Amino acid sequence: MSPISDPEKAESKHLLAATQFFGKKVLEIGCGKANLTWQYANIAQKVYGIDPSLTDLRKAKSDQPASISNVLISQAIGEAIPFTSCIFEVAVFSSSL
Repeated sequence: MSPISDPEKAESKHLLAATQFFGKKVLEIGCGKANLTWQYANIAQKVYGIDPSLTDLRKAKSDQPASISNVLISQAIGEAIPFTSCIFEVAVFSSSL
């Protein structure tokens, strides 16, 4: 049985209240299944999500809402971010190990 993370969406409410995502390029380190990603992706310019788990990334891609096309999800770790030529205005590192 896997743990339920943030069932009341409190994490995303606090994140949206504390951070301006509108029109920004966002890097989410440890996006996992992208449950948090989908909460703000529709207001960001572009979201780059990375996670080391291929299983979680496959789930994220299969659950991606059809209305969200500005998210790029790829396998990577925070210590070796693969976007050398990108500048991010917001970095999210939440609930990651």
